[in-house]
Amino acid sequence: MRVAIPKILLYYVFTPLADPEAIRLWQRDLGESLGLRGRILISKDGLNGTVGGDLPALKRYVRKTRQYAPFAGIDFKWSEGTGLDENGASLDFPRLVVKVRDEIVSFGSPEALTVDAGGVVGGGTRLAPAELHALVAERGDEVVFFDGRNAFEAEIGRFRGAVVPDVANTREFAAELDSGKYDHLKGQPVVTYCTGGIRCEVLSSLMKDRGFGEVYQLEGGIVRYGEAFGDDGLWDGSLYVFDERMSVDFSDHTTVLGRCRVCGAGTKNMLNCRDLSCREQLVVCQDCVALAAPACVAHAA
Repeated sequence: MRVAIPKILLYYVFTPLADPEAIRLWQRDLGESLGLRGRILISKDGLNGTVGGDLPALKRYVRKTRQYAPFAGIDFKWSEGTGLDENGASLDFPRLVVKVRDEIVSFGSPEALTVDAGGVVGGGTRLAPAELHALVAERGDEVVFFDGRNAFEAEIGRFRGAVVPDVANTREFAAELDSGKYDHLKGQPVVTYCTGGIRCEVLSSLMKDRGFGEVYQLEGGIVRYGEAFGDDGLWDGSLYVFDERMSVDFSDHTTVLGRCRVCGAGTKNMLNCRDLSCREQLVVCQDCVALAAPACVAHAA
């Protein structure tokens, strides 16, 4: 009897799409036929997805998706899922959602993005993990790591010494950059990073448009860096992920950076604010969660 193997795929591609609705219908039907769960977003500028399922189903999804010429070069990133239900569906996602949006990553400025067959036009210089190390070895403390994620994600893991903008979502980045807080970095090498690379495609472009002269983006994001160097490089802590796992570690000696907002104990445990209208994620240890459902500052009363 074959043992089911739960896996998760993280992927994106920036490429012009003439008919996003047709792509949506195809991806929805393909995902449903394979019993996949997760979220797939499509826009005129490309495809962005995170899906989970059994290994053979995901392999077939990859093959079928790459058969469409604009998607042939997608870099699919694999990670372990937590399990499958009796029907072979991923336990890490409640359902399959496939939607057409104005942006495949929501910075709130689709007009500022230019995409051609080669990807985002005017973005930062791509650095593979080993190239990132070479840059740091050459330029030392000049190099600035700039976190391209929501601020709460950095609470449990980040690059050492990184600048973490005070943003609750990606739509706040443009205003944050326009605030002048980071103008002193415009003459330094700035390396943007995010989970799988997609947010930095847009963020690095926004930064270059605003006069940051030497901007890089970590190719493949934290995921590819963790695969290359684990916890023995420049990264500290756990990686936050947007599914039921909440976080992943790169080794058996991951540093615990997070601090429980209730008792201050070290933890990487994260969960949603108890207010159903709030989307904020909180770092709260399991002992405090067991005592009372936590809430963010805005909903603590």
